[in-house]
Amino acid sequence: MNKEQQFNIWYWIAAFMLLMLFQSWWQGASVTERIPYSRFIELLEEDRIATVQVQPERITGRYRESIDGRTNFVTNIVPEDLTRRLEASSAEYDGTVTNTFLTTLLSWVVPILLIFGLWMFFFRRFAEKQGFGGMMSVGKSKAKVYVEKDTGVTFDDVAGIDEAKAELQEIVSFLKEPDKYGRLGARIPKGILLVGPPGTGKTLVARAVAGEAGVPFFSISGSEFVEMFVGVGAARVRDLFEQARKAAPCIIFVDELDALGKKRGAGAFGGGHDEKEQTLNQLLTELDGFDPREGIVLLAATNRPEILDPALLRAGRFDRQVVVDRPDKTGRAAILRVHLKKVQHQGLDVDQIAALTPGFSGAELANLVNEAAIHATRRGAEAVTTQDMTAAIERIVAGLERKGRLLNPKEREAVAWHEMGHALAAASLPGADPVHKVSIIPRSIGALGYTMTRPTEDRFLITRQDLDNRMVVLLAGRAAEDLVLGEISTGAADDLARTTDIARQIVTRFGMHPKVGQAVLEAQRASYLGEDGAPVLMGRDYSEATAREVDVAIRELIDAAYERAKKVLTERRADLEAGTKLLLERETITPDDFPALKPVPMAAE
Repeated sequence: MNKEQQFNIWYWIAAFMLLMLFQSWWQGASVTERIPYSRFIELLEEDRIATVQVQPERITGRYRESIDGRTNFVTNIVPEDLTRRLEASSAEYDGTVTNTFLTTLLSWVVPILLIFGLWMFFFRRFAEKQGFGGMMSVGKSKAKVYVEKDTGVTFDDVAGIDEAKAELQEIVSFLKEPDKYGRLGARIPKGILLVGPPGTGKTLVARAVAGEAGVPFFSISGSEFVEMFVGVGAARVRDLFEQARKAAPCIIFVDELDALGKKRGAGAFGGGHDEKEQTLNQLLTELDGFDPREGIVLLAATNRPEILDPALLRAGRFDRQVVVDRPDKTGRAAILRVHLKKVQHQGLDVDQIAALTPGFSGAELANLVNEAAIHATRRGAEAVTTQDMTAAIERIVAGLERKGRLLNPKEREAVAWHEMGHALAAASLPGADPVHKVSIIPRSIGALGYTMTRPTEDRFLITRQDLDNRMVVLLAGRAAEDLVLGEISTGAADDLARTTDIARQIVTRFGMHPKVGQAVLEAQRASYLGEDGAPVLMGRDYSEATAREVDVAIRELIDAAYERAKKVLTERRADLEAGTKLLLERETITPDDFPALKPVPMAAE
């Protein structure tokens, strides 16, 4: 039953109730006479009244014989002592009733309506937050419909992911010119799955497809399908596709598909898990049921493709998977140009900034431009400059400066030796990332100082020599403390953790250690969420003897790297002392301030 039919039913019920009230009032008014109280006393003395009903404020009754066609009467009560005085006079007297029919009605109806209104207001707000608004609407889809003017996004706003754009432009062409592709028998893909790390622009590119095609855009998150009631998710899936069929051609976009499409049979037990399975089964059914010729395109996005159900990924459901990965240097430069259009800037070398931000996603680059604009505003500048962009990069990578944290002279000197050791090792080894800045100002992430090394280009293959050099640079901080101060501190804890991780991957994942052999002992599972943190490793499936060989090999690699670090710093002891002295004076230096930090070619060992 639609809303219009429900409105008509309530209209007829209200009309019938009003008609009954009017009929009851008319029947009573046609036989009842309103008389003064003095007239009532006269009729009572003349014995012309048959029955009397005394109420708190009025008297009703029936005549013995009708008077002027009226059989009933009503009058108001007058106090007894006043009655005696009025009877002594010749005046006609009567009483009045303060409680009329309208006031009586309002005294009952208004409180009821007020209570009902408050109940509806608060209960509905509570119910909507809990996900079970009205019982009649519990199975309705929560999809938000965007059309071209609402999305406001086109492919001109999307940069850095040219391959993904090229594949999705075909979808736009299918929607705009179905006959062009249908002449050879081609059909539009049923579903397109956008896969990539968080922040790479999967949602943005989906909205751009809708903006380019100029068709309705249904957007919903995977978590919105599953509620506390069993069966609601499946009902919402049915309702969503029903809306889409009415609005075809259109695009359905399901964000965070992993919340809905996890592998069945894996996970927690209980009713909630059964509800997710029912919702997924209904989605699979709908994907099989709709005809792509209707012009409905299903887009979905996830950053955890490894946990999706295989039935969801097979051909015929999600026919095409589009990888939206982190941009390379050229892509980062294009993304920066898009975001820099929104801020005032001057003298920026976009390619240089892109080179300093390897591994940044599109969202992180947008945040970088915003932080630079905030920094420029804070210092009262008229435009964003390279200085602001560099400060923003340091803020994101190393954290906020904490100049209020004061170190005692001994700790400050140890930090200076430590950071200069990192910097000189990076400048001395071939293939190492060049030094950008060295600082001994504490940072909000807990670091007492930092050495910023940024690559000059994107690298996709790393040699064993490069990995060894990275370990040397990481251990050079502790080596400098040991070499100069004769003691080591806890400041190298993070360096040791990263060095151990590199050594373990050399031995167990890359097969680069001759004693252990070229075998993968700990395979890394593909996970976009695990790329930025510690690797997601599978369980160990090798013997205790092999485990001992692995431990010995890791220790050998770390010890060798530490000895190389001490050797490099011993050879450059003069630069180490001069650089540390300058760092203690200025707190922050760059290769321009101290030329010894510039890369120096050195024969590989």
